[in-house]
Amino acid sequence: MAATSLQDVIDKAGNPVDVLRNSKIGMYVYPVVAPEFVNWRDEQRAWRDSAVLFDQSHHMDELIVEGPQATEFLSYHGINSFSNFDLNRAKHFVPVTPAGNVIGDHIIFREHEQKYILVGRAPTSNWLQFCAAYGKWNVRIKHDPRSPSRPEGERVLRTHYRYQIQGPDAPKIFEKMNGGPIPDIKFFHVDWINVGGKKVQALRHGMSGAPGLEIWGPYADKHYVHSAIMQAAKDAGVDLVQCGSRAYSTNTLESGWIPSPLPAIYTGDGMLEEYRQWLGADAYEAGGAIGGSFVSDNIEDYYVNPFELGYDFYIGWKKDDFIGKDALKKIKEEGPKRKKVTFEWNRDDVLKVIASAFEQGTPYKWIDFPQPNYASTSADMVLNEAGDMVGMSMFNGYSFNERCVLSLGVVGMDVQEGDVLTMKWGEPEKTGKTSTEEHKQTDIRVRVSPTPYSAEARTNYADSWRSRK
Repeated sequence: MAATSLQDVIDKAGNPVDVLRNSKIGMYVYPVVAPEFVNWRDEQRAWRDSAVLFDQSHHMDELIVEGPQATEFLSYHGINSFSNFDLNRAKHFVPVTPAGNVIGDHIIFREHEQKYILVGRAPTSNWLQFCAAYGKWNVRIKHDPRSPSRPEGERVLRTHYRYQIQGPDAPKIFEKMNGGPIPDIKFFHVDWINVGGKKVQALRHGMSGAPGLEIWGPYADKHYVHSAIMQAAKDAGVDLVQCGSRAYSTNTLESGWIPSPLPAIYTGDGMLEEYRQWLGADAYEAGGAIGGSFVSDNIEDYYVNPFELGYDFYIGWKKDDFIGKDALKKIKEEGPKRKKVTFEWNRDDVLKVIASAFEQGTPYKWIDFPQPNYASTSADMVLNEAGDMVGMSMFNGYSFNERCVLSLGVVGMDVQEGDVLTMKWGEPEKTGKTSTEEHKQTDIRVRVSPTPYSAEARTNYADSWRSRK
């Protein structure tokens, strides 16, 4: 009998690690948006030197949660405090399991007293949809899933378009498209501005430390708003560079957000067991791939908690209750075991890996540029001089701005900035992943570096998880 749920898929395989390391989903795709508009190097450079336009309309789920219990529902299912969450604000919303491990994250906007919009990857959207039914909450949920990875020419429609403009020259564009100075919008606050003849909502944001606004509105207005933005840039004399899907994901390497931790839902009984039975066999959680040199029979070895990702100061300890509160208290009392860092890859070791593709015999695992999206989530072993595993690299790519390969990950608390460690690159076994070619493993030296890596991001971000210690 064919599997109909995630739990069926796990039971059939015997171990969720085997399911995910042998996933045949292929390369992770950022849908619809062109891979490059000019070239990915200049597109990366634009958010540092001039201005860049990100089209975020297609690669994220959108969830609208509204109703008399919308606030209570979201507060209970996320670690965040809602006591200071006024209208026209946004937060980085993080749900965890009863064991305190991260399921995913979304950006959450409060539009009205009883209405919120959440935007991000599928694991958080799926979890909240299940929770709304599981707990019999008085809320209404509308789910707009991300666009198809391969639409095959079919028309794609979304509820909202979503654009972000950032870079040192972005304010000149904002003033032109608004027809005058824009309001002084605080970090992660929302206000209304003009884009041509349209009134649109704007979030003060920035994914690489440079000034930025994220705007959104009805999808039917997408082409008009895009034209108005481009015309405003032209009138302002700014070289606004459109960013393609190849460069888009790499901005987080400079700003320090790990975008794809493994959702920690593959173990646990009670609510989590029912959730795995509720999730379809074709859900993100069933088809997503784990890649990397770290192989464990225990899926929980791939989980991370909010302390490790730098999200601990979000935790609303004064809330009466929320899922995972007791577990997070225990982690806090015992002290976190790991912390988030940036790894700077050794130039000569990277070149050695690339050179192997030009030699006879089995090469090292290819390092795709600018970002190797060969798995939904990655876990590469990071070792100390004694050969002990002291961390894992979880998301990597090349920054043209920094002229180096970087990755984000977690290490033990005793590891210090400046330490040189060894990352095991390549997979130790042959898996069923179609996105992984035959290769052999090698060592790459990595220097533990600040997070965010970009000095701009460390300096210019407001009091947020990126800059707090």
